[in-house]
Amino acid sequence: MAELLSVGLDVGTTSTQLIVSKLTVSNRAGAFSVPEMEIAERKILYRSPVHFTPLLEGNLVDGDKIRLLVEEEYKNAGISREDVDTGAVIITGETSRKENARAVVSALSELAGDFVVATAGPDLESVLAARGAGAVAYSADTGKRVFHIDIGGGTSNMALIESGKILCTDCLNVGGRLIKIQNGKISYISPVLEDLCDLRVGEDADLNALEEIARMLTQALEMAAGLRQPTDLLSRLRTAELGAHQGCAVADAVISFSGGVADCIDTRRESFAFGDMGPILGQCIRKSRLCQGSYRLGAETIRATVIGAGCHSAQLSGSTVFLQNVSLPLQNCPVVVPESTDLQAVRRRIENQEGTCVVALTGEPAPGYAAVKALAADLAAILPSPILIGVETDMAKALGQAIALLRPGEGILCIDRVRLRDGDFLDIGSPIGPALPVVVKTLILEQETRCPSQ
Repeated sequence: MAELLSVGLDVGTTSTQLIVSKLTVSNRAGAFSVPEMEIAERKILYRSPVHFTPLLEGNLVDGDKIRLLVEEEYKNAGISREDVDTGAVIITGETSRKENARAVVSALSELAGDFVVATAGPDLESVLAARGAGAVAYSADTGKRVFHIDIGGGTSNMALIESGKILCTDCLNVGGRLIKIQNGKISYISPVLEDLCDLRVGEDADLNALEEIARMLTQALEMAAGLRQPTDLLSRLRTAELGAHQGCAVADAVISFSGGVADCIDTRRESFAFGDMGPILGQCIRKSRLCQGSYRLGAETIRATVIGAGCHSAQLSGSTVFLQNVSLPLQNCPVVVPESTDLQAVRRRIENQEGTCVVALTGEPAPGYAAVKALAADLAAILPSPILIGVETDMAKALGQAIALLRPGEGILCIDRVRLRDGDFLDIGSPIGPALPVVVKTLILEQETRCPSQ
């Protein structure tokens, strides 16, 4: 058995949180079989308090204060940067679209350790929230179809889960902090509500008007869940980052909730208790179609994403890997998926990427020597050094050995049992037994907050 110390940090629209966890890796294969390494246990060692995300004037993230916050929480947890093996720094919701977000993520990832991920993006957020809230485990244990909604300050991240497998994700600009209230007056209105409401900053916070906006946002969630006929409102609130909707049909699914707003669904709180419209939105959801059938609150609510980041961001490659003259860890390697057999087109795509690329292949379940040799010859002819390849099937070691015969002494890394897509980035850690820890992520940071309908 081996152990990894993992850190999860979530810098959200409303709150910033950190957890420290221990991941135990074991071999589930028999003594005379090819090793099958898996993360067998995840144990949370430390949970930080929930901090309000520090902001500068203009609602920009205060990177210096966040760094001080993380340094203080490291001390509280009794760990140092050198202790950290893996984990994730996640910038979520509206915060991911602040113009200084990239610099903040870079600073935090440098502080957190050599293999901590700096990432943002609604697809990954949806997956981590669903795992951190226990929705994936609940679906796996019960066999039920679950539609999980993590409702934060700026966005709602959704995942459709069946028998413990995430089928698709979605994300809407729906959250409790789209409107902020201070001293009974509106102090902030998110640009995503532009043309969707008549409220103005500085006006009195009218409860009836805010309830009307909350009902509109709730209707958008109902549309995403397939419980209401979709209108233009759904496309206007869907985040631009996610792209085309994957078609999450929710028939007969258990609705599951997490995020800060989830704490306001079953528990009635004072309308402006947190200086925003979160409690109002939570009560509108409770009265909506989302809660008329079978629904549940996650085992974790406000901490779901950070627990997902700290406990569920890392996975292990297969055990039949090939590694030669490549220094690990590797970070932020862009993924290229060949779209055709035109080798020169693939070469041009790789040359146009910044950083060392990982070429993603599907592979074959049981390829013969001739097929492996032919594929190795094609790849050796076009790939620059170091050669990094990710294959879904168990053929990485044979492929790497065949390429090494053609490119002796060069840096070559072939890993298997990883499923990669164009637009992904890959982090690869140092070996744990015969396997490698990997994190598949997205790096999506817009320069400023904007209305997605524009």
